[in-house]
Amino acid sequence: MTKASRWAWIISTVAATGAGLVLAFLLSIATNNPALYERHYVWLFWVNLTVASLLVLVIAIAAVRLLLRVRRGKFGSRLLLKLAAIFALVGVVPGVLIYTVSYQFVSRSIESWFDVKVETALDAGLKLGKGTIDSIVSDVAAKTRLAAERLGDTVGAAQPLAMERLREQLSAQDISIIGAAGQTLLTAGSTTERWMPERPTPTLLRQARSARVVSELVGLDEDAGANAGAARVRALAYIPSTSFALGEEDHYLLVTQLLPPTLAANALAVQAAYREYQLRALARTGLRQMYIGTLTLALVLAVFGALLMAVAFGNQLARPLLLLADGMRQVAQGDLSTKAVFASGDELGGLTRSFADMTEQLSDARSLVQRSVVQVEGARANLQTILDNLTAGVIVFDRAGNIDTVNPGATRIVRLALSAYRGRPLTDVPGIGAFAQAVWQRFELHAASPEAGERDHWQDSFELQTQAIGGRDRNSTTLLVRGAAMPHGARLMVFDDITELVSAQRSEAWSEVARRLAHEIKNPLTPIQLSAERLQHKLGNKLEGADQAMLARSVDTIVNQVQAMKTLVNEFRDYARLPAAHLAPLDLNALVSEVLGLYATAQEAGRLSTKLDAALPAIVGDSTQLRQVIHNLVQNALDAVTEQADGRVRIETEVARNEQGQPRVVRLHVIDNGPGFSDKVLKRAFEPYVTTKSKGTGLGLAVVKKIADEHGARVRIANLGGAAEGEHEPALARGAQVSLSFAKFAPADAPRAPAANDRAEAH
Repeated sequence: MTKASRWAWIISTVAATGAGLVLAFLLSIATNNPALYERHYVWLFWVNLTVASLLVLVIAIAAVRLLLRVRRGKFGSRLLLKLAAIFALVGVVPGVLIYTVSYQFVSRSIESWFDVKVETALDAGLKLGKGTIDSIVSDVAAKTRLAAERLGDTVGAAQPLAMERLREQLSAQDISIIGAAGQTLLTAGSTTERWMPERPTPTLLRQARSARVVSELVGLDEDAGANAGAARVRALAYIPSTSFALGEEDHYLLVTQLLPPTLAANALAVQAAYREYQLRALARTGLRQMYIGTLTLALVLAVFGALLMAVAFGNQLARPLLLLADGMRQVAQGDLSTKAVFASGDELGGLTRSFADMTEQLSDARSLVQRSVVQVEGARANLQTILDNLTAGVIVFDRAGNIDTVNPGATRIVRLALSAYRGRPLTDVPGIGAFAQAVWQRFELHAASPEAGERDHWQDSFELQTQAIGGRDRNSTTLLVRGAAMPHGARLMVFDDITELVSAQRSEAWSEVARRLAHEIKNPLTPIQLSAERLQHKLGNKLEGADQAMLARSVDTIVNQVQAMKTLVNEFRDYARLPAAHLAPLDLNALVSEVLGLYATAQEAGRLSTKLDAALPAIVGDSTQLRQVIHNLVQNALDAVTEQADGRVRIETEVARNEQGQPRVVRLHVIDNGPGFSDKVLKRAFEPYVTTKSKGTGLGLAVVKKIADEHGARVRIANLGGAAEGEHEPALARGAQVSLSFAKFAPADAPRAPAANDRAEAH
């Protein structure tokens, strides 16, 4: 509340209190002085009505403003409304109760003032006084008439002394002889010296002449209330004349007799009280309205004061609560800036100060947390960068065994979108269920009974076989897996693809074997062949018939087997001593076309076809070694479909480019629709002496692998699974595929070596 509004409330309160006091004062004056109230009733009524209307209008405006604030959802309006309602209820309910009691009291009190008994008593008193006065008036009139009749013969000779005796006989104050014109002829009495008797009116004289006597009460009215001793009875009687003289004028006897002062005062009092009672009885509805209106105005003032104090006190009480509530709302929205404090020494002020201190502490704590979060986020970003760039696969499982974190290395090694299975167990990933179960069993075994040296982690190798659609194994990978327990029941699995390492170790072992075989076997082969040929030369002419034929067959067998052994030893020698590659720019399409020239018959028969990408960039390679690779792959594919009537082999080249259009990798595919590779071959296809043919040494793919390694290329073999290889023509929907991927390219302006100039025997 501002200073101006606070002063406005104070002035309003003082004005309302002053108006109430003025109304109470006017009510008390009106009660003690009804005449004053009657004179000013109209303007008092309108003043009361105007003040009440203004107060009701002010209350209505305040109520409407408060309701509008509540309807608009202004913060704190509901609390202010509740507090105002509570304070108003506390002030209004007693006021209404007092008003009800006062209303009943005023109504019943005013009605009691005009009770029937009171009215009857006043009426009886008025009649009693009137009867008494009427008796006195009648008695004076009768005595005056008798006196006038006695004066009939002596009126002309009446003397003052006789008049005085007559006055004393009548116990009158004054007596006078009145002429026909109303003039006083003779008078006697105690007041003669002070004033002359009042002259009778002609009307009164005519009435006295016709009725012989008339009487009247003089001085007994409302104006004589202050001088009740002046009330008197006047009787005017006609004095008859016994003479018959013509022209004799009429005479009248006027008798004045004072009323007893006490009787006159009592009569006036009764008369005034009766008249006032009648007036009050006629105005009692207005009197009741005046009292009730004043009470109602007092109630309105009380209600207004109660509402005014309710709003003022409610605002005073609600302000620290509103400050506190607004601060809490800001804190809930994340605003921890400095909060306002209610300047008071009570508990509410202390509460706002405590809240401000708490908010400041929370702000400091949040700053520390934010700095910690920044550090943690930085560390996490560094860790994520490390995980993303690790060649090893990393998978973190939560305490329920579900996948929580997967790095790109794991996706690359497994060749499955593992990140799509976050929140699910590894066994839900299609194609690696057996591997997942084996890894999890190894985790359980380590947790139950760890081996020596495996307290913190374990390490083991697993064979991962991914299944293609149709049930055939697409690939077999040897993984070196390391597992460790993490806090809160989480588990960590790190694995590497060691397939090439194992294959390289085996190739190295076979190279060593090949060198030893070439050394140990090749030396005795020539003497054996020469000895067999010498035996045939020496004994061929000496034997006849069956013996000669048997000798010839035996010698041929020995020579053929020796030649086979020499071929085998030469192939082992070539595998073990493969010369280093001489890399130069090379047109892969031209090299493929040159090699396929050796298979013109198969192409003419429709068993061999090509699909070469004309936009293929030049690669870097050794044409002699790559020619041998292409020859081996094509020959193996043709051998695989030899026994099939619809056997087909297809050679494809393609280039994969990045978003900028630069070549990323060049691929060579050799595809056939034969029976495909067996599981054994898929696992160890690039090891020497692994073959699916009944004839052969099994060194073809091993040599291909070594040459590909020399060129930095990657070799992949797979079985086609129908729908999975839908990009191929229907005749090649099933079978096998061998792919070489070259990532080394020659500069665009580098001259390409003509592959046709290199002629070497392909094995």
